Amino acid sequence: MADAITQDGPVAGDGDGIRTFPFPVDLSLRGVGLQIGPMGTDHTWHAEVPLHRVHRIDFHVVMLFSDGPVRHMIDFAEYEAAAGDLLWIRPGQVHRFSRTDEYRGTVLTMQPGFLPRATVEATGLYRYDLPPLLHPDEAQRAALTAALAQLRREYEDTETLPLSLHTAVLRHTLTAFLLRLAHLAASSAEAARGPADTTFTLFREAVERGFTTNHSVSAYADALGYSRRTLVRAVRAATGETPKGFIDKRVVLEAKRLLAHTDLPIGRVGVAVGFADAANFTKFFHLHTGQTPVAFRAELR
Repeated sequence: MADAITQDGPVAGDGDGIRTFPFPVDLSLRGVGLQIGPMGTDHTWHAEVPLHRVHRIDFHVVMLFSDGPVRHMIDFAEYEAAAGDLLWIRPGQVHRFSRTDEYRGTVLTMQPGFLPRATVEATGLYRYDLPPLLHPDEAQRAALTAALAQLRREYEDTETLPLSLHTAVLRHTLTAFLLRLAHLAASSAEAARGPADTTFTLFREAVERGFTTNHSVSAYADALGYSRRTLVRAVRAATGETPKGFIDKRVVLEAKRLLAHTDLPIGRVGVAVGFADAANFTKFFHLHTGQTPVAFRAELR
């Protein structure tokens, strides 16, 4: 689907039936932790798995469209991108490419860890509360396009600098692009709640590691060394939600993924997201979705 992000290597498994595609370092010029190039219609992430099937990625993808509309599913929401729009897909998100639409434009992929933590926080790389579909105005689009074009020139210039300097230049050029992108995302109408601080970043990372077994706000606060009040304040500022609401939302999302894209029994889905008792899981899922797990699965089959 994208010339710059094809891969012929093995596909990782998650044990939940949803395939995860790793970042193809071996196909990146000089082995750096990013790729950038034109989108196309004649490639897939992996020869055995077409992109119109649901899958995960363990890296960042930013697509700037030169044509449209293009429909794309990300975490059970359908998005329609027009020419000039951007889609920002983050690691771990379940998504699916359109079987019929043509993807035209430029695609950037970036390996987690390519940028230092301070830059990660400043650019909101893991702000899963921000919308993936962005609609820049004419001035914003021109600036983003120019920044992306400069990044592509630096990426493709493999001759004028030694590898260490080449990588450093790529990091700085990528940071400039991502700062513009983050500003656009944070100032959008759906997500204008202010930047995430370090407290929220650490909490979000802890939840991502532990939500399958730990649903306790107090336990996360204790583990991170914050008071419950500090955690509440940071999470509200970043997302508009309580810490408990943030945790529950992540649990529900993973449960939906497993119900929709695997054949695991309901009880095992519950266990996978931290509920030893199937009845408690069903009650929790119904409270947050208005449906039982059985009904949700049946609706999608």
